[in-house]
Amino acid sequence: MRAPLPDQIERLFALYPAVAALPEALRAPVLSQATLAVALPAAQLLFEEGQPCRGFPLLLAGEVRVARGSPGGRSLELYRVRPGELCVASTACLFGQSALPAHGQSTEPCEMLVLAPEGFAQWTADPGFRRYVFGLFADRLADLMMLTEAVAFQRLDQRLAATLLGRGAVLTLTHQALADELGTVREIVTRLLRRFEREGWLQLGRERIELRDAAALRRLAEGDGAR
Repeated sequence: MRAPLPDQIERLFALYPAVAALPEALRAPVLSQATLAVALPAAQLLFEEGQPCRGFPLLLAGEVRVARGSPGGRSLELYRVRPGELCVASTACLFGQSALPAHGQSTEPCEMLVLAPEGFAQWTADPGFRRYVFGLFADRLADLMMLTEAVAFQRLDQRLAATLLGRGAVLTLTHQALADELGTVREIVTRLLRRFEREGWLQLGRERIELRDAAALRRLAEGDGAR
């Protein structure tokens, strides 16, 4: 960890316009004195559920998966953070001065700038930056409400079908990764995938899923397909 480099600050401004719009007298001291540049390998734990939030991440490259439950066991994926996006768990923790409600883990090598809590507090005192944070927070909250509805009311086979769509014709991922994303266990995902394979909707390989009938999967995801 080190202070951010000039090229990282330029990329930060491009990805997070609200940071660039901060008054120089407010922005510069935080970047120089209360911000660290962090690089993480894939599968690295960034923050843990139940722990205090030690900083506010602003992602420059890579992706962070945020979930509830044990990182090494069963968990429910809440959302993913990509460059230009904000982490709701970190935001809620810093605003509420409470423990983190979820854990965050890199899915690929990541590069980010991490604001110290005092730096985040200084920036959110600015009305423009605060509106920006609350706006993205509201968008994430809407996504989480949709996830809650899906978990509560939608069948797991429908959710799995929806998860497979929109990722291209060939997916390179494990059954365990899908189970983690859906908040279930690998055995159930494997059983459903084999059922989809028998229907002719996809073909399974080693850490590989080839979609053969995306239309059928879409009908199932929408609740219209054959069970």
